[in-house]
Amino acid sequence: VQLQASGGGLVQPGGSLRLSCAASGSIFSGDVMGWYRQAPGKQRELVAAITSGGITNYADSVKGRFTISRDNAKRTVYLQMNSLTPEDTAVYYCNVKRLIIPGTFRDFWGQGTQVTVSS
Repeated sequence: VQLQASGGGLVQPGGSLRLSCAASGSIFSGDVMGWYRQAPGKQRELVAAITSGGITNYADSVKGRFTISRDNAKRTVYLQMNSLTPEDTAVYYCNVKRLIIPGTFRDFWGQGTQVTVSS
């Protein structure tokens, strides 16, 4: 699986951005698609994830501001980000998490897209 992310950029505080991530190769119904981010000097953290059935999980810091969605036919995952703050500044990575055997997952990563929130 190869992942191509797009949609990052520079936005003012309070603004919005929409990230997209298209997968090439097979995406299975059991694959979880999601977004992670990594700010300078910090560890990579989960932002949001979604199953093929539409079950979602969000980091507490983005609940109510970010919305993840997924188009299974297009093998694409989106992240709508509203009410952005400087604390959202990071490189955002799309991810596919695939169950290989019970308790063992394989992660596929996109190349990352920079989101900068600044006035």
